[in-house]
Amino acid sequence: MLVLLPPSEGKSAGGSGKPLDLGALSLPGLTAARTEVLEELVGLCAADAAKAQEVLGLSEGLKGEVAKNAGLRTAATRPAGEIYTGVLYDALGLASLDAAARKRAQRSLLVFSGLWGAVRIGDRIPSYRCSMGVKLPGLGALGAYWRGPMAEVLPAAAGDGLVLDLRSAAYATAWKPKGEVAGRTATVRVLQSKIVNGVEKRSVVSHFNKATKGRLVRDLLVAGLEPADPAELVAALRGLGYVVEALAPAKGGKPWGLDVIVTEL
Repeated sequence: MLVLLPPSEGKSAGGSGKPLDLGALSLPGLTAARTEVLEELVGLCAADAAKAQEVLGLSEGLKGEVAKNAGLRTAATRPAGEIYTGVLYDALGLASLDAAARKRAQRSLLVFSGLWGAVRIGDRIPSYRCSMGVKLPGLGALGAYWRGPMAEVLPAAAGDGLVLDLRSAAYATAWKPKGEVAGRTATVRVLQSKIVNGVEKRSVVSHFNKATKGRLVRDLLVAGLEPADPAELVAALRGLGYVVEALAPAKGGKPWGLDVIVTEL
């Protein structure tokens, strides 16, 4: 099972580990692309702070992120699973997983990134600021930039099992599973169900969408469940107490769509 996650906008400090070693990161087929994006980002932030703040879409309160980016080559690192914070990662609770569940997380979770393309949670990276929606002057929109390198690397990373795609729209642009891989891919939407005047009303949730996805992944990891395909995922989630409605694709080579129905946020 491969679980595709978005990163978080906010990130914890880089820690005290040794500086970044791009060659030591997972998915070495992305090293050349990572080097290019890193050089472009560091160069921009070191040369023109005002322009970098504009390109990165940073408010005045976040302009200190520019200087942080300028020092990425020598900044301290820590595991990516400790760098990413926010609602999804709080609900996922990597630090509190037992040893077996954490080992499964190391193997299964892949976090997409505008700077790194994608990393596993054990990869050591510095804290940074660069979303997939950024358009770097020399490279253009990062979502489009990453499509070629990702198409070369991700099908092999997906192996022959389930791909559980929990990415937000911006990060989904960097790689869209195709063909046989798409047929064993499942995307998840979280809907809140309310009874209004005796009639059920459903609405897409935003903030708690992330929390539900984090809990869902945690529950799979803790239970030691690794479904092989979307149909097995539906059964596994229902066994864990989730209310799930599945929409199988009308033809092969398309992802499944899963709706997780919640009544309480």
